[in-house]
Amino acid sequence: MSNPVKSIDAKTLKAALHDGGEIALLDAREEVPFDARHMLMAACVPLSRLELIVDASVPRRSARVVWCDDGEGLAQRAAARMTALEYGDVAVLTGGVSAWEKAGYAIYSGVHVPSKAFAEVVEHEAGTPWITAEELKKLIDDKADIALFDSRSFEEFHVNSIPTAISVPGAELVYRFADMVPSPKTMVIVNCGGRTRSIIGAQSLINAGVPNKVVSLKNGTQAWHLSGYQVLKGSNAKAPNVTPAGHAQAKAAADRVAQKFGIARIDAATLAAWQAEAQRTTYVIDVRDADEYAAGHLAGMKNVPGGQLIQETDRHCATWGARVVLVDDDGVRAVMTAHWMKQMGWDAAAMTIDLRAHTQQGGAWQPRALGLQNTVVPTINAAALRERFDAGNVTVLDVDWSRDYLAGHIPGAWFGLRARLGEILPQMPASHSLVITSGNGILAKLAALDVKAAASIAVQALEGGTNAWRQAGFPLEQGATRMACTPDDIRLRAREQNQGVEEAMNAYLTWEINLANQMAADDDKRFRILRG
Repeated sequence: MSNPVKSIDAKTLKAALHDGGEIALLDAREEVPFDARHMLMAACVPLSRLELIVDASVPRRSARVVWCDDGEGLAQRAAARMTALEYGDVAVLTGGVSAWEKAGYAIYSGVHVPSKAFAEVVEHEAGTPWITAEELKKLIDDKADIALFDSRSFEEFHVNSIPTAISVPGAELVYRFADMVPSPKTMVIVNCGGRTRSIIGAQSLINAGVPNKVVSLKNGTQAWHLSGYQVLKGSNAKAPNVTPAGHAQAKAAADRVAQKFGIARIDAATLAAWQAEAQRTTYVIDVRDADEYAAGHLAGMKNVPGGQLIQETDRHCATWGARVVLVDDDGVRAVMTAHWMKQMGWDAAAMTIDLRAHTQQGGAWQPRALGLQNTVVPTINAAALRERFDAGNVTVLDVDWSRDYLAGHIPGAWFGLRARLGEILPQMPASHSLVITSGNGILAKLAALDVKAAASIAVQALEGGTNAWRQAGFPLEQGATRMACTPDDIRLRAREQNQGVEEAMNAYLTWEINLANQMAADDDKRFRILRG
């Protein structure tokens, strides 16, 4: 019989967050309830997807881990599951978020709060200059000598952007700047959807010492939308490839940043020594563009483009106090990312690798799923499932993201979150066998194991998941059909709301701006803005 999971009270947890040791504070709820109220230092790791997340977010099995929820009982289940995955120091916060609040400690709303609050503090303390949407519109109309760079991911930029903008994701700004802006007289404006990446992008260029006037666009594309200006959909404007001369200038700028901000640059031997330390966590993250990573990277290195890492650090580095090594092949992007991670309170270093000297592998980064080793999960392929549909004695349950389900799912499938199988299974027809699917089929296999352990139902996982069904050319259904539970796994952005988009945008921007004031008296924050 397994040992019961230990508990920790709010006061003891508060002390643990300040004792100098490593600690991961994980919230087991889905993103929507997490967004409503949570603790500053907590990372959202939903019980539904735990095995897909924890290996990368908490890589060291002996790290201190504390789980919390808001009284739903999810934290206890998550802690027990993590212990079964051979994590050795796992506890649950007694009373959860409510107990933390009752003890007099701060509660926050929103997602990626440490990153977003950090940007607000940077703007305040560094004095990052900005202009309004109205001022930008006049500059564009007057055909002024300006360059407008959108520092979000290309995927976000492609969905909605400001006319004349070019997609230059955050860590690419300094790297590509010299080739994009040959004249020091050109005014440079950096924007994102709201505020965070606008501020960090603009201040990155300022910290790098570019000769141009650089400003952020206050409140980003949302301000542009709220001002009634045209928003483009489907723009493909990207930065040009880096030339040798442009790279030389970018490298010189990064060298200045490394010197001014005290960024350590390490070699492979140092990294190996750090990774061998049993009592210390070292995250190793390749911060290059996703396409470059897919074209060739070193095995075992996770890819998070640098701008996205600063935007959502809690999603990728859940163990506070850990080391973070940022990796590139150019000597620029890792340094620029590291200099922000250091100011966020991380022990950050940069590492540049000549990929030509190493054996590489291709493709996108894939997380290592835990819990499927040494297990046998009954599966069915897409063609066989389609035949079973014709016989009319099978039910399909899709346990992947609700957004993906709405966009396209197997006709007749139900949607349900894996953590709520207890309320979902009674809704399934008792006379049918059950097939579980997810995007690539991995989460489906984990859910199938849960069903086998909880109920005497014939269950299989769809091999290759809904992706395999789609690749076979079989039809898909769209919309919120057969929802077996509330789809609160994804918090919708303001522009994704079905109604009240402008109200949602105004509310979001007000929340973001207020973060700096809300956090002013919170001793959990670890920010230390440095003067270059």
